[in-house]
Amino acid sequence: MSSTSAAWFEDRIAASVAPLLPGFTVEAVAEIDSTNTELMRRARAGRAEPVLLVAERQTAGRGRLGRPWQSAPRQEASASLVFSLGLPLAPADWSGLSLAVGVAVAESLDPTGAHKVGLKWPNDVWVNDSKLAGILIETAMPSAGRADAARYLVIGIGLNIGARDADGMRTPPAWLRQWRPDAHAPDVLAELAEPLVRAVREFEARGFGPFAERFAARDVLRGREVVLSDGTAGLCEGVAWGGELQVRTDAGLQLISSDEVSVRPRGMAF
Repeated sequence: MSSTSAAWFEDRIAASVAPLLPGFTVEAVAEIDSTNTELMRRARAGRAEPVLLVAERQTAGRGRLGRPWQSAPRQEASASLVFSLGLPLAPADWSGLSLAVGVAVAESLDPTGAHKVGLKWPNDVWVNDSKLAGILIETAMPSAGRADAARYLVIGIGLNIGARDADGMRTPPAWLRQWRPDAHAPDVLAELAEPLVRAVREFEARGFGPFAERFAARDVLRGREVVLSDGTAGLCEGVAWGGELQVRTDAGLQLISSDEVSVRPRGMAF
C-alpha cells in the first residue's frame, strides 16, 4: 500500500463515528489491490478493530459473485470512491444486511428521492437502470474464542463520482456528478460514513425490519418482469420482511435468497 497526499478528512470522519463505534479509525491509501481483501486479510490474522479503509485506486477490486469492480484509471482517481468498513458484528439474523446498507447509501446520496436513486436487490444502487454503486459484504469468523463470538464484517462500497466509460460493464454506469457536478470523493465519504455505521448498528440491534419500507420506497425491480440467472422468470413483487426477493412465477410466488443468483429486469443482459 502507498500513502496518499489527498485530504480525506480522516480525523473528522473518525470523530463523527467514534460515539457509535468506540476505537474507530480511518485509513486512506493511494493504491491497493482491494480494500475488502485487505480488511479480510487483517481479520483472518486476528485483527478485529473497527476501521474504514479508503483507496484512491484498486488494482484488483472485487464485486459480488467474484466479478471485478473496475475503479477509475489512475489519471481519473477522483471519478470513483472505493472504500471498505470493517467491524465486529453479532446480529441475531444476517438476512437483509446488504439491503439495509443500500438504504443507508441511497438515502445519504439522495435524501428526498428527487434524483431517482434506487435500490436493486440484493446489493446495487441504481439510477434509471444504470449502476451508480455496488456493495460487497464479506465476513470472517473469529480466530479464537467462543463459537458464538461476533463475526468480523467487511462492507465494501464502490461508487461512481464522475463520468465512466461503459466498456466491459454488464450494466450501464451512472455517476454522482450527473446531478452534483461539484461532487468530490472525500466529501462524499464524509457524508456516507456516519449514516452507514448508524445503519449497521441499527441492523445489528433490530434486523432488517426497520429498513423494509425504506427499501420498498426505492425498489427498482418491484412491479417489473424480471429474469434470474438460474432461469427463473416472473413478476417481481418486491422484497419480503426477511430480505428475500419475491417473484411471482407460473409455479406461484418464489422467495429468492440465494447469494449465488443474480436478477435483471427482463431484456437486460447478465
